[in-house]
Amino acid sequence: MNGVELARRFYEQEVRPLLAGSEHAAALLGNGSEVLGYDDEVSTDHDFGPRVQVLLPPEATTSHHLPEGTELTTVDSFFRRRLGFDPADGVDLRDWLCTPTQTLATLTAGAVFHDPDGMLARRRAALTWYPDDVWRYVLAAGWLRIGQEEAFVGRTGGTGDDVGSRVVAARLVRDLMRLAFLIERRWAPYSKWLGRAFAGLPLAVTVGPPLAAAVAAPGWREREAALCEAGSILGAATDALGLAEHVDPTPRQFYTRDIRVVGADRFAVALTEAVRDPEVSALIDRLGRRHDDAVGTLPGAIDQAVDSVDVLCHPDRCRAAARVLGLPAS
Repeated sequence: MNGVELARRFYEQEVRPLLAGSEHAAALLGNGSEVLGYDDEVSTDHDFGPRVQVLLPPEATTSHHLPEGTELTTVDSFFRRRLGFDPADGVDLRDWLCTPTQTLATLTAGAVFHDPDGMLARRRAALTWYPDDVWRYVLAAGWLRIGQEEAFVGRTGGTGDDVGSRVVAARLVRDLMRLAFLIERRWAPYSKWLGRAFAGLPLAVTVGPPLAAAVAAPGWREREAALCEAGSILGAATDALGLAEHVDPTPRQFYTRDIRVVGADRFAVALTEAVRDPEVSALIDRLGRRHDDAVGTLPGAIDQAVDSVDVLCHPDRCRAAARVLGLPAS
């Protein structure tokens, strides 16, 4: 039995009868492979078993004694503990940029077993996706990450550093996969399930094969070609969103060197130039421009700027990094 079905039966048979007449919602959200639907037999060896969250209206209290495996809290406390804010109060720029996509994935996926008053539905709806200009900014930051390293596959390979070229290629593959999630308007999970979730994206049909080829390529030329193909597909998909002026996704020469790239910086420029929201525009202006061209210095969202489990799994630490992201002190 998978974790969601186990939680459902636990709630219906053991928990719900004890809550008769009490206003509440019940769900399985947050941490756990079963929340994303990826649990299997291996998952049962730790932190697995019947469990459910019972969420009461804000500021409610209860004297119910519920069985072990039940997390009993108010709905606003539940979200504040996992996000640092309650989405029922609105989601501002700081909230969006300081919240990892893996957290948003686990709160908008999962299963809701009982929510007659829509306490959960309203909050989950508020977390569905970024506002368009925040989306433009985060997409631009994703493209800029590609632009910062795409030439290094050829540069390292050309000096005979095959291991270095492979490492850079693998980093770029991960970033291109995460870019595909942004294009598809899907929250990317953490690394263990990134590949599995990516395989379910419509874009994976076309961009998946060149990404796989880039990881498996025996030489840097093949690596470079595969990455250029994948980047070009994602560039065309970005253009198709209509969020910015068209950018030709055809690969091109990197300056005068014998290196081919997509020219990912160009997408970052187009997307940031299309931003009209005053708060997002102010953030871009505050971050400033690189000294050599029109590309902004865009750290992006927290999980584009930080790659530490011990930060990303703690909302207070994510929110403390606001100034690193260019956000003003709260």
